[in-house]
Amino acid sequence: MHKLFLLPGDGIGTEIMAQVERLIEWINAEGHAEFEIDRGLVGGCAYDAHGQAISDADMAKAMAADAIIFGAVGGPKWDAVPYEVRPEAGLLRLRKDLGLFANLRPAICYPSLADASSLKRELVEGLDILIVRELTGGVYFGEPKEITDLGNGQKRAVDTQVYESYEIDRICRVAFDLARTRGKKVHSADKKNVMKSGVLWDEVAHIAAKDYPDIEFHHILADNAAMQLVRNPKQFDVMVTDNLFGDILSDAAAMLTGSLGMLPSASLGAPDPVTGKRKALYEPVHGSAPDIAGKGIANPIAMFASFAMALRYSFGMVDLATRLETAISAVLDQGLRTADIAQEGKETVGTEAMGTAILKQFAA
Repeated sequence: MHKLFLLPGDGIGTEIMAQVERLIEWINAEGHAEFEIDRGLVGGCAYDAHGQAISDADMAKAMAADAIIFGAVGGPKWDAVPYEVRPEAGLLRLRKDLGLFANLRPAICYPSLADASSLKRELVEGLDILIVRELTGGVYFGEPKEITDLGNGQKRAVDTQVYESYEIDRICRVAFDLARTRGKKVHSADKKNVMKSGVLWDEVAHIAAKDYPDIEFHHILADNAAMQLVRNPKQFDVMVTDNLFGDILSDAAAMLTGSLGMLPSASLGAPDPVTGKRKALYEPVHGSAPDIAGKGIANPIAMFASFAMALRYSFGMVDLATRLETAISAVLDQGLRTADIAQEGKETVGTEAMGTAILKQFAA
């Protein structure tokens, strides 16, 4: 029995989660696996119900789950709520309390959508990059972090970039381990030419690389990595980098595929010393899209792809994960499109019809 904790959240999160629930029910009914589902509130809906972005009770359920499937949070309805209970605070608490330090962001270009990319088809067709971003350290969390009034109308802002060796080592090892299941190549991106944290990052990455002689290892400066992603993206397999550069590079890589709204992500914690299992949260990269919520036109593909990552990384169900990813690609090849990826000459369908098509292809 595998415990799944579903947090649909706000906006289109509830609509796309409903499609994945149909898939989970089918998997259970056919005996391919046994998933026990629980559901909770996160984001704006949790604030409305509890005055918090996620309740302590739902945090306890998240801690006990084998994997969390997350939808999306936020919307203009909650723009005026206090900062500490804003919808996004629920996701940040999940990441912090569960120790989810490794963010996995695939950038996959489906052949049938290659022309939607801003780059030429030959540069992106068949693209499959995995960016591994350190998620709980670096400049976003370093102290001091402050704005100081210097007087005379002048202020001084400070953000502190801080990394310890163990934080760099563990994220690099996640990248190397994942590379062994893919193209066996890792690029480590930092700014060692101007940043002391980059010097340490590169030093630790090279030490870790010695334990993976089967992996082709490269260092790359982060600004050059951004340029190379646009120039020749298919040279990359796995890229590992810090929180700040990972934030930037993963969005750049995502847009190579033609649509930020098509892509999944995973956030993983450290393996349990006894069971070896990791805390994990899986979510689509896109937001809650309040402008289209309730209209039945949201694209559920990123949610399905996020669940495929859960099958692969949390449950070791590689065959089912591949089957789901293949089903998504096949449905796109058949010409079905939701409104966000609509193309001339292709059939535009809603959320449920796209979900039904993927489930039908998966079952076949």
